[in-house]
Amino acid sequence: MLIAPTVKAIVFTDWDGTVTLQDSNDFMTDNIGFGEKRRRELNIEVLQGRWTFRDAFRDMLDSVHKPFPECIEYLKENIQLDPGFADFYKWAKEAGIPVVVVSSGMKPIIHALLVKLVGQDAANNIEIVANDVKVNDDGSWAIVYRDESGFGHDKSRAIKPYAELPKEERPMLFYAGDGVSDLSAARETDLLFAKAGRDLITYCEREGLPYTVFHTYTDIHDKVKAIVNGEITLESAIENENIEAL
Repeated sequence: MLIAPTVKAIVFTDWDGTVTLQDSNDFMTDNIGFGEKRRRELNIEVLQGRWTFRDAFRDMLDSVHKPFPECIEYLKENIQLDPGFADFYKWAKEAGIPVVVVSSGMKPIIHALLVKLVGQDAANNIEIVANDVKVNDDGSWAIVYRDESGFGHDKSRAIKPYAELPKEERPMLFYAGDGVSDLSAARETDLLFAKAGRDLITYCEREGLPYTVFHTYTDIHDKVKAIVNGEITLESAIENENIEAL
C-alpha cells in the first residue's frame, strides 16, 4: 500500500552503515563469520559485476553459525546509531515526512535495533521494507530474500510506485545509502545521499549518477529540512552532478 500521496516528501533510507555506524551484517561476518578479507573481496566482485549481491550476501551470512537469537543480542551489544538520526526522525515525524527503511538486511534484526537504539515509537512508526529470515528450532537460520532479483531485494521497487505518480500527486523522494546493496535504488530518487568514503560513491562516479555526500544524518537532516521548507531547491542540493566532467 502506498503512503498517502498528500505527503510533501518521503525519505527512504538504507539501514546498515547509514542509520547505524556499523553494518550489522558486515559486523557479524567480520567477527563471527569468514572475516573481513573475504567479505571485501566479495564486495569488489559485486561492484565489478562478477557476482550478484544476492549470492555474495548469502555466502557472507552462511559463514555465521551463531544461533539467530544470539546474533540479535550480539548486535544489540555492538551496533551504534548515527549521532544525527534520532533528531532527524523526531523532526521528520513532527513535519509529517514519512521515513521508510529499505534494507537488504533482515527485518527482525532491524526492528530489534530500532527499538534498542531509537525507541519503541520509532519502531512502531518507521516502515521497514527488508528481507526476512527463517529460524529453525535449533536456532540455525537462513535469509529469506524478498524477491527474485540479483539483489535479493531490489530496493528500487519500493521507490518506483511513488516516482511514477502523476506530477501533481508525487512527493519529493530522498534516498540515503552507503554500499553495494543500494545500487538498484541509486537511480530512483530526486536526491541521493551517499555516505562519504563508501562503495556507493564509487558506483555513482563510475555510472555518472548525481549524488550528495553525507557524513552523518545531521547532513541529511539539514538538507532535507531546507528543501522541504523552501529555503533551497532540490537541484541546488546536488553536489556531484556532472561526474564525467570532473
